[in-house]
Amino acid sequence: MLRPSRHLAPFLLLLLASLAWAQDARDAYAITPMSTSWVELHGHRYAVEIAQTNPQRARGLMFRDHLADNRGMLFIHDVQEPLAYWMKNTLIALDIFYFDSNRRLVSVSKRTPPCTLGDDCPPYRSDGPAQYVLELNAGAADRLHVKKGDRLTFAPDIPTASPSQQP
Repeated sequence: MLRPSRHLAPFLLLLLASLAWAQDARDAYAITPMSTSWVELHGHRYAVEIAQTNPQRARGLMFRDHLADNRGMLFIHDVQEPLAYWMKNTLIALDIFYFDSNRRLVSVSKRTPPCTLGDDCPPYRSDGPAQYVLELNAGAADRLHVKKGDRLTFAPDIPTASPSQQP
């Protein structure tokens, strides 16, 4: 007959606590569903989720283990300013494109790696003031041969900031 080890109980408790913590981390970033639309960059159209509230921008593409080649996420900020994004709880490598209020490419962080270090994940800063950020699968910037000043085209239903919101 198999006798349970007295060391098994603490292990099981630790395992259950870890699983509960992981679920709590995901629940903390739960948000309302994002609207979807499309953007074009260098003649390539991408279906995008639109993150335009603070909770949506904070969640971003966290906890996703896949992003289709023709998909991405567009982050819309209220004002144009220097931005820094990180890959906290992001499980896939991404290219992070920073665009100014005129939707011109300011800079791109290529092949940003996933990060599971929590608050110790490094920031990836824009090279100048930006208002829109597009995240696509890593390698997209190289495939598209993007360069500073390239224009991002929005679908007509994507909101843009009014001139009064510009610094």
